[in-house]
Amino acid sequence: MENPFNLLGKQILITGASSGIGRAIAVACSKMGAILYLTGRDKSRLNETFSMLNGKGHSVITADLTKEEDINHLISKLPKLDGVVQNAGVGSRILCKSITQKDLDNVLRPNLEGPILLQTSLLAQKKLNKSASIVFIASRAANTPSIGNAIYSASKGAIISYSRVLALELATRKIRVNCICPSMVWTNLILQDGVTKEEMEEAQLKYPLKRYGKPEDVAYLTIYLLSDTSTWMTGSCIDLTGGAIEL
Repeated sequence: MENPFNLLGKQILITGASSGIGRAIAVACSKMGAILYLTGRDKSRLNETFSMLNGKGHSVITADLTKEEDINHLISKLPKLDGVVQNAGVGSRILCKSITQKDLDNVLRPNLEGPILLQTSLLAQKKLNKSASIVFIASRAANTPSIGNAIYSASKGAIISYSRVLALELATRKIRVNCICPSMVWTNLILQDGVTKEEMEEAQLKYPLKRYGKPEDVAYLTIYLLSDTSTWMTGSCIDLTGGAIEL
């Protein structure tokens, strides 16, 4: 039987591909036959991801999506795409009483404005094939408040709302738009603000499946959304939580 999840020959852009979830998505997609265009701000780490890929024809394009000139450069290097994974973003923990304009810019520009403006350019330059798939990596933080997480949570809630409108607008071209909302995933982002690995290992036992997610868990769901098995799925937001509901 032919593998229904194969991505053979599909040309896919992955943002934030230099580490963590983005790197795992890139490696997994390459194993399924995709031709990948990796972007991020750190060229050396992007090259590390590139060295892990299966197959040939992949490209690395360094870009900071908060800069218009970098978006324009990235767009100029891309072919018509069959898939886009909007994964780039940053974490933040600041109490509401302490939020400044600089804090807002530091989070909303890479997490919200950059992805939206990149998507605008992809559409304006006709870089998406009919029946392409767009996947946004959002977060359960949009619906599960935690102290100090206001700006990050707001940025992910906004990208979910944006993606649902985008799904409606692109439906006539059979282009699908979906979000993945993971709970805690073992990446460098969760070891911030003085939290130790030991503390996180203990906290993960509160999850019904007794562990946090791995980047590969998100990658495998992304493959499903990029593949032709999900052609009747758009405007959806999939929680990936290890069974956790309010954590």
